[in-house]
This record gives sequence, C-alpha cells and structure tokens, in this order.
Amino acid sequence: MQTTQHWINGAFTAPADTRLADVTNPATGKTTSQVALASEETVNEAVAAAAAAFPAWRDTSLARRVQILFNFRELLNARKPELAAIITAEHGKVLDDALGEISRGQEVVEFACGIPHLLKGGFTENASTKVDVHSIRQPVGPAAIISPFNFPAMVPMWFFPVAIATGNTVVVKPSEKDPTAVNWIAELWKEAGLPDGVFNVVHGDKVAVDTLLHHPDIKSVSFVGSTPIAQYVYREGTASGKRVQALGGAKNHMIVLPDADLDLAADAAVNAGFGSAGERCMAISALVAVGPVGDELVAKIAERTRTLRIGDGLRGTDMGPLVTSAHRDKVAGYIDAGEAAGATVVLDGRKVEADAEGEGFFLGPTLFDHVTPEMSIYTDEIFGPVLSVVRAESYDEALALINANQYGNGTAIFTNDGGAARRFQNEVQVGMVGINVPIPVPMAYYSFGGWKNSLFGDSHAHGTEGVHFFTRGKVVTTRWLDPSHGGLNLGFPQNA
Repeated sequence: MQTTQHWINGAFTAPADTRLADVTNPATGKTTSQVALASEETVNEAVAAAAAAFPAWRDTSLARRVQILFNFRELLNARKPELAAIITAEHGKVLDDALGEISRGQEVVEFACGIPHLLKGGFTENASTKVDVHSIRQPVGPAAIISPFNFPAMVPMWFFPVAIATGNTVVVKPSEKDPTAVNWIAELWKEAGLPDGVFNVVHGDKVAVDTLLHHPDIKSVSFVGSTPIAQYVYREGTASGKRVQALGGAKNHMIVLPDADLDLAADAAVNAGFGSAGERCMAISALVAVGPVGDELVAKIAERTRTLRIGDGLRGTDMGPLVTSAHRDKVAGYIDAGEAAGATVVLDGRKVEADAEGEGFFLGPTLFDHVTPEMSIYTDEIFGPVLSVVRAESYDEALALINANQYGNGTAIFTNDGGAARRFQNEVQVGMVGINVPIPVPMAYYSFGGWKNSLFGDSHAHGTEGVHFFTRGKVVTTRWLDPSHGGLNLGFPQNA
C-alpha cells in the first residue's frame, strides 16, 4: 500500500518513520493509503531545511518572489481539477465544494501577488535637521502552519502565500486524515520555481505539533482547529517565544427577523447548515427564528432539505460523507442527545440512503426545532450536518443569545430593515458578520478570524493583518553628513 511521505528541502523523504496511520476514502470506508507520522527527528530535519533556506529567500528580490507566486497561480488554475479530486477522495466533500475551496484559497495567492505594494514603508525627510526616518517590514523567520482536515487546501493557503511572499520559509503540518493535498501543492511550488527548503511538509500527530511549538528556529505558528487545541497551541507557542495565531471553534448563529425574505433565508440556512456536511467553522448551526416566523421558516427549510442527494462526492451528489466513522458516530450521538433532551426532530439524518459503494461514513442532514440553550446540540460545536432552530420573541433576545455564547466566529442576520441590520453589525460580539449573507467569509484582502474563544492571538488570517503577522516593523533613522561638517559638539541635538 502506498505511504504518503514528508516533503523536505524540495523532495519526498525516504521511508524512515515507522509509525503509520491509515488514510480512508470516507465515501467507501476503504483504506486507500497510509501516511507516515513524523518523529521528532523528522520534524527537526524539516525545520533545519526551512532555517537554512531562510536567509537567501529573505534577500530574494520582491520582483523574483512575485514572479514565482504568479507561476504558482497559473499552474494551480490549470490543474485545479486534479487537486479537487484528491480532496474529495480523502475528505469526502463533493467535487464542486472541493473546487470552491481551492478557488477561495487561490484568492490569497492573488492577494499575495501584490506584496510589493503591501510591504511599502513610510519615509519622512528632515525629521530633524538633515536627518531622515523611514520604516520597513522584514520577515519574521521560519513559520509553522498546522491545519485541520476540513479544508486541506484552503486553510493552509490562508497562511503560506502571505508567509512566502513576505520572505519567510514554512513548514506545514496538515491533518493526517487527508494529507495528500498539501504534498501535491508542494510539488506545484517546486514546478513554479520556489527554491528548495522554502516550503516543507511534515505529517504527523501530537509529536509533530509539539516539536514545532517548541523548536527554537520556528518563529511563528498559525493554527486552525478546535478551541481546546487552539488554546494549547497558543499557550505552548507563546511560552516558547513565538508569534501565534490560533483560530478555534465556533457556534455560528443566524437570526431571521419577521420582515425577512423567508425563501432567501431558507435557502441560506440549507446551504450554510449542510454544505460540506457541516464540517466547517463557518457553518450555521443555530438558527434563531424571531417572532412568528418559526413555523413557516422550519417548513421551508425542511422542504428544501428533503431534496438533497447524499452520497459519493464524485457522483454529482449535494452532500458527501463525514470524514471518519468515529466522527460520524460522534455527530449521531449528538442527534440522540438532542432527541432525548426534548428537541423536535424535524428531519433525522440517522436514516439516510446514500448513493455510494461500500460502507461510507454517511449521515444525512438533521433539522431540530424548539431547541433550548441548555441542550448540548446548542452549546457544543457539533461539526456535522445538524441545524438547530431556536425560537426568540424579539431581536434583543436573539442578540443576547449570540453575545452570551463562548464563541464569536461568524454570524448572520436576515432582514429587509436596514436600521436593524446596522444595529446588529454594531452590537453583535462576533468577528465576521453577514447581512443577508449566511457564511460571511471575507475576501482575501480583508482578514479572517473571530472573537472570544474562536481566536487566540492578536492577528487574524490573511489580508493586512496576515502581512503584519509574518513581518516585523523596523524604523531607520539616517543622517548623511555634509562634506563641510567638522568639529565637536557635546550638547543635545538642536531642532533648528
């Protein structure tokens, strides 16, 4: 059986790590390959390659860096279907969703192609007599990127295009559940002309993560995953003196006011609740129906959800499987708990007929109504195709629910009242807000990230915050003496 190896210093490593993990096709349940789990020694080798490549890449001209970025962009555009097929085979999401993931990641590459403008400093002439001051931004150094299973291409691409464009080298640790996408990207970087050692990949588990967090040559850490692990990464990384941006979990709410277009809201709820089988940190998992709209809205959502085809993502279906059997069982356990707690099961995803061969990890869309805030299906991030409808009497009650939640990643409001929407965007304590938009993921030239327990660290991903995260500011004060200068002066400078 094929074993996925690490990519270090521009080449795949020879088989050395003895610990292996199975990689499965979630649509069939069959093991398709194995992935090597890095030892501390293997991670050290990857970091050493990144550290050795850093000085030359840091000093490579912006013109050359941008040329390589443009080469990478063109190669990825031409071969996007190859990468999408890899994602579908290992993650399970449908092919169209995989293509969309790559396109959103590509936006960050295109943003990074403008790095010469983004790195421009400031200049002040004659700040003091014949003294000039200017500012520059310089790369931090080798960067670690620890990414989750749910977006094996897009999430790493939130970070590495900006890191590389600003002159850093990187070591990516993707999820061992779907490791092949990042290896494919590594080969594409080499084809684009990126020097060896600038982009490295190590596969693994906690051993690899801890080694990266504590390695003295790693200067920054970017992480996306669950909140408990994000807290751990932030604590351990900062204790080791590193910059850390750790994006955690979410419980995203969508408020529907009585004046909203209910057809638009129902479409959005289905798309945002069940797309990618709910395995995304920007999924809408709690819908707050305000006032009298609940019954009609739930009926419209149920009507649309019943039309979804569940099955193998290569067969033109609408929703694929969950990533592993263990995760499928965990999500099904939440459905059991919601039913036991007294929520109304409108649609039961445990009863699913999937269009697939073999025993895939399928769970159909589940819709709960009359969910209350103490139920686990409301309090926990389920990370599956489960949508909970909560009833609220007023806008203020709905807002209070969101602001009381421990997470603050994304939220949305559906209304035709501009005043209500403007008030909501001001009052809600969440980092990304959609107005009649269900999944408010910003464009790459803005920054991605939440508030509260959805983000640990000061910097969001990509955009100008990403550029600042991967660079450090430096201010230079310069005086070039006039040829006529001479003599001694032991006093303080005079601003005359």
